[in-house]
Amino acid sequence: MTCAVSLMDLFREGAPTNVRDLRGARVHLIGIGGSGMAGLAAMLIRCGARVSGSDLGSSAATQRLAHLGARILDQSTHARLPEDAELVIASAAIKAEHPELIEAARRETRVLKYAEMLGVMMDALEGVAISGTHGKSTTTAWLAFVLRSAGLDPSFVIGAEVEQLGGGSGVGDGPHFVVEACEYDRSFLNLRPRRAAILNIEEDHLDCYSSLTEIESAFAAFVSQVREGGLVVTSADLANCLRTIRDHTPARIESFGESADADWRASAIRVENGAHSFDLHHRGTMFGRVALGLSGRHNVHNALAVAALAHDCGVPKKEIISGLQNFTGARRRLELKARVHGVVVADDYGHHPTEIRATLAAARERYSPKRLWCVFQPHQHSRTRFLLNDFAHSFAQADRVIVPEIYFVRDSERDRASVSAVDLVREIGKAGGNAEFIPNFADIVDKLANEARPGDLVLTMGAGNIWNVADALVEQLRADR
Repeated sequence: MTCAVSLMDLFREGAPTNVRDLRGARVHLIGIGGSGMAGLAAMLIRCGARVSGSDLGSSAATQRLAHLGARILDQSTHARLPEDAELVIASAAIKAEHPELIEAARRETRVLKYAEMLGVMMDALEGVAISGTHGKSTTTAWLAFVLRSAGLDPSFVIGAEVEQLGGGSGVGDGPHFVVEACEYDRSFLNLRPRRAAILNIEEDHLDCYSSLTEIESAFAAFVSQVREGGLVVTSADLANCLRTIRDHTPARIESFGESADADWRASAIRVENGAHSFDLHHRGTMFGRVALGLSGRHNVHNALAVAALAHDCGVPKKEIISGLQNFTGARRRLELKARVHGVVVADDYGHHPTEIRATLAAARERYSPKRLWCVFQPHQHSRTRFLLNDFAHSFAQADRVIVPEIYFVRDSERDRASVSAVDLVREIGKAGGNAEFIPNFADIVDKLANEARPGDLVLTMGAGNIWNVADALVEQLRADR
């Protein structure tokens, strides 16, 4: 990506927006270690900005950013807003009373939310926004991979690390800007893409939405902002998707799925060596046979969305099929950590009941385990409380379930007091599952190291730091055996 204007030109009223020159701009990100924030920070660095950021402690993401040249401050040691900050970007999780935001207001320093900055950058490029309750990171990464493999050199920001893309963000010389568009806090309403996908719409983030109807209304507002003459792709198999967007967007609409009337349709679906293959049809015409490198029937649907968007971006048929087949996935999406003395250890980001069901099914397809251990870390007390019954019935394909303490983020003290991990374990038992509450990670690792046997699969799941259990278990199995 070559550069042309300064940071001030991004915000000058009436001036053409162009992010292709951020050289020397001093940008500070609060919550810089978050998945999307880390990707945005890396993109800003590659555009030439001088980036600083703060977060609670060190992480792999902040260490990578420090290696790229970012100045990382630890919020737990009372980090202050840098004196030279010209623009402050805050994660959606940052509260208004955060001391760095208060200091920015005192100095009258410009503050944007993460999604607002994505919107500013998208206005300068040809935006492609991937939305939905599940599958956003995988589909966003997959599309970026297909576009890059076809030589279109996109820019992208993804809420996950992707080895094939060199990380969670990239700056290319092509016109396309591919981003993950999150519905939390209605963040995606800051985006005005030319192309968009709605993969699915379900109940989630009920700490900021009152009902599924309100969530659907937010998605309708999102597609209304897709540029006229653009494209929205959505599921033909989920009734509320087409219903939600129909009559709300100035863009063209194409559907994908297994339904006979889908514009992009998968048929003759088979599982081969733990992964899916299918015939891909476009408007009733055979497009090609596709053999995915990913497990899970849900990824067949993600692949269809990628094909539809890539085709509209001008990627030839041959490159679309090749890109679909050669993509190996994002980190923490049924990621194999190790095979140690016959025990398979894997990790996944899933933290919603639908994601849990899909991932457990995919794990059985891929590994055919004798026993499937699922170590699930609930993410947020509010999500656990609102979806408790759905969570309880989502572990049917796991032989054993271990639940640590709920990962505390964004919750109020009232939320925290309203539900516990013990409540979830009890409800899983009522639903016929075999679940156990073990509050701390060290004890979980000890139990698994002692009881896991050759042929078993241990799958850690959750959006928090549960991946530490997988890593520690691999080390202990190697040491013990």
